[in-house]
Amino acid sequence: MTDHSNVYAVARIRVLENTLFTKNMIDQLMACKTCEDCLNFLTERGWGASDKKLDAQDMLRIEREKTWNVIRDMQVDMSEFDVLSYQNLYHNLKAAIKEVCVGASAVNVYYKGTSVSKEEMLRIVKEKDFESLPSHMRKAAAEALKVMLQTKDGQLCDIIIDHALLDAVRREGENSKNNMIKSYAETFVSSADIKIAVRAAKTGKNKSFLNRALAKCDSLNVEKLLQASLSGFDAVCEYLLEAGFADASDALKKSNSAFECWCDNRIVEIITPQKYNSFTTGPLIAYVLARENEINTVRMILIGKRNEIPEDSIRERIRVMYV
Repeated sequence: MTDHSNVYAVARIRVLENTLFTKNMIDQLMACKTCEDCLNFLTERGWGASDKKLDAQDMLRIEREKTWNVIRDMQVDMSEFDVLSYQNLYHNLKAAIKEVCVGASAVNVYYKGTSVSKEEMLRIVKEKDFESLPSHMRKAAAEALKVMLQTKDGQLCDIIIDHALLDAVRREGENSKNNMIKSYAETFVSSADIKIAVRAAKTGKNKSFLNRALAKCDSLNVEKLLQASLSGFDAVCEYLLEAGFADASDALKKSNSAFECWCDNRIVEIITPQKYNSFTTGPLIAYVLARENEINTVRMILIGKRNEIPEDSIRERIRVMYV
């Protein structure tokens, strides 16, 4: 976009930022007694569709659609936002391979709004037409399908596709001229690597597994992280301290929920400077990520209220808000 277009688009985003939930509004949502009360609270603030009452899942889906509709309406170069949808796109590849190989499909297992639709993804997998996929997916798609057809090993299928996702995000960050995308990509991959190492340590995974699962990133020494994972959970925490990730180590020692919250809060940290940027697409990308963070936080609260989880446990899952 030109500078003039950037300024116009960012001006629109600044108005929309005023509608994002603040910490105070999240506290008000937390004060609702039941999940139904929460849905009413959200409806009163414009969430969902005004013409009908929705369940939680439909409401959150509609809010995600609203976010992307806003960005598309600005007539920006949507390729700058591709990396934000990679996670959903690769998830859909997993779902299609398993549906084709196992013959079962869970309800709503596919994400909408990706560059390859559910129907097209299924066709590609059935016909092994991998050239119709984005180039960064082709090799992993072919390998994962072969594994599933020959072994029915769903975990190995997931590892192949997840590793390809991390590599694709990393390359997108390296090749992008947008500093927002660079920061997002590095944060996304490093957080994923830490999650992999921790889970592997807790479940006793071997070196072969870790070599296949961990992806290269700049902020972590992947070989040292691998060795730490083989030595156990405490060794992973110790390595993170040495690598400058003390907050991650502390969160891991507290609980899985606290660590997941730390990962999401890292994204908020990297997008916060975009509040003061008016001349690039950075604030637009930040808005999409802020909305996703907001929607995920609301989802955590709704799940907690529905399942009558204690308030302290729900609050442990609440993310930092962008505004």
